[in-house]
Amino acid sequence: MARDLNAYASFVASAGFGLVLVSALAAVLAGVGTRFEIWNFRMGLMILKWSAYGGLAATAVSLAGGLLAFRRGFGFTKALIGIILGVALFLVPAYWLQKAHRLPPIHDITTDTVNPPLFVSIVPLRKDASNPPDYGGPQIASQQLKAYPDIAPLVLDVPKEAAFEIALAAARRLRWEIIDADRAAGRIEASDTTFWFGFRDDIVIRVEKSGQGSRIDVRSVSRVGISDIGTNATRIRRFLTEMGKK
Repeated sequence: MARDLNAYASFVASAGFGLVLVSALAAVLAGVGTRFEIWNFRMGLMILKWSAYGGLAATAVSLAGGLLAFRRGFGFTKALIGIILGVALFLVPAYWLQKAHRLPPIHDITTDTVNPPLFVSIVPLRKDASNPPDYGGPQIASQQLKAYPDIAPLVLDVPKEAAFEIALAAARRLRWEIIDADRAAGRIEASDTTFWFGFRDDIVIRVEKSGQGSRIDVRSVSRVGISDIGTNATRIRRFLTEMGKK
């Protein structure tokens, strides 16, 4: 009888462990497959969603296996790993989903919502993007101002030419891909790629003379997706912080 219970406990713990490994692999492949264009981002997000469900199921199975294996020493370690990984697999997408519900469904963020910087050289690169390069107007602006009131222009007490070089250096330190740097127009265009899914977003920086100094405006726009879950606002904040390290 004891031997049968030990075998059953080990089997349940192993089942939970196996399920969590499959779910973890699916979560990794969801991003990798999207990044390398094996499938589109919608399929990648669908795979990620089901990997989260798999993580939740693995947690339940591993918890049952852990209870059966407790004090028996048969599969308890596997069950514990299954519980920890399963919870993590579920909580990460759940956090993103909660964030998506909390933030407005916008993907175009700028420090100047009245006269946002315009893309020029990047426009042809966005020909296959589902999101147009044109700004969405007052409706988008009002949502941004409510969600990200801190996103504002940066004024520097240096000439326009010096401010341009500071902005260009900051973009390079952030490892953005510089598409164009037009000193005469005071415009820098760049692209940035997110880590996991490889979403490609575009940035345009405008440097203008302002009094005795200069004013820097930034705009960051996702190529795909309705909501950026705060990614573009975070990118602009990082850039403005980097500018402060001049």
